Amino acid sequence: MSASEIPILRLGTVLLAGLGSELDDKTAVLFADELSRQVADTGARAVVLDITKLDVIDSFAARILVEIATMARLLGARVVLAGMRYPVAITLVELGLGLPGVLTALSVEHALKKLSTPESPRERPGGSRVR
Repeated sequence: MSASEIPILRLGTVLLAGLGSELDDKTAVLFADELSRQVADTGARAVVLDITKLDVIDSFAARILVEIATMARLLGARVVLAGMRYPVAITLVELGLGLPGVLTALSVEHALKKLSTPESPRERPGGSRVR
């Protein structure tokens, strides 16, 4: 799978990207760059990463996933990982990679519902309240 084969759809102010069953290093880097560009260019308020098809993840792809989430947060977008499978969660935990400020959802449908609610203080970078 190449980065150009990873669709990034714009649904109003939300960008939705669905990752395939395999995420090689080159594709992961190209995808991260393209998603970053689109978040900045469109002023997206949220990013939903559908990782339902991702059965396993290696340490490099896991770090890229964390970087994507961090980048989107720094650009002002809420991030929801949808459809995380148990092996992927285990890998993230074993690698000690947290996802601060990132929501998780069972499905894309649940992710979109979560985005329809106001952002809570703990979702903001640093977890502090904006005054």
